[in-house]
Amino acid sequence: MALTADTVLTEVIDKHSESPVLSATTIYEGAMLGDSAGYVRGLVAGDKFRGHSLEYVVNPSGGDRTVEHLTGIYRLKVTLTGVVITDVGQPVYASADDTLTFSAPGNSFVGVVVRYVAANMAIVEFRPGEVDEFGLNPNRVLKSADYTALLADSGKIIYVDTDTKVITLTAIATLLSGYEITVVNAGVGILIAVDPTTDLISGGCGLAPGGGGKQFRNTALTAKRGDFIKLAGNATGWNVINLRGTWAIEA
Repeated sequence: MALTADTVLTEVIDKHSESPVLSATTIYEGAMLGDSAGYVRGLVAGDKFRGHSLEYVVNPSGGDRTVEHLTGIYRLKVTLTGVVITDVGQPVYASADDTLTFSAPGNSFVGVVVRYVAANMAIVEFRPGEVDEFGLNPNRVLKSADYTALLADSGKIIYVDTDTKVITLTAIATLLSGYEITVVNAGVGILIAVDPTTDLISGGCGLAPGGGGKQFRNTALTAKRGDFIKLAGNATGWNVINLRGTWAIEA
């Protein structure tokens, strides 16, 4: 129903908030917080990220304590193991209330790198309550060896963190039209490849078609962490429906 009179708005301009603490929980100042059924706790991998605690709180069993914490969008200088200068813009995850990582599977999205400071040190823009570029899809796995994608992998996001590894696609006749899969380069300066077996990757997103059975490769020379390719099955093979980075067709 449309307004018929002025409405006073109450703007909240600082980046502090308070949230109820999960029963029988201790939270330390500086801890990343995770959501647990509307309450907060020290973040556990997979929790929705709620911000950083600004105080030490002990909530006994049955207690009703709250914790003051950062919220909204804010930036902190943090330890981030393995960060390199080309990681600016890369999503960052948390595996515990004090541990940041670039590894997505099973972990909590917390923000993005906005500046490389030094080895293992970066400025991260934290974004409580938000999701990464792949949305809420929890169907994510990490592979460090060659892998053949099966029918049960439809919709999956496969992160590859080891050089010269190949994700092989089972024949489309087995996987069926409409099958989708995303392959992400999770390393720094590594080559990964997608092999359609005997099928054709018919191009898309600016890529020309490959020949039957020709791999699409994210080569080490041009690859950056976070480069990805998303493929969808069609009647005769595969279409590229999204990508980032440089993907070259096997000669």
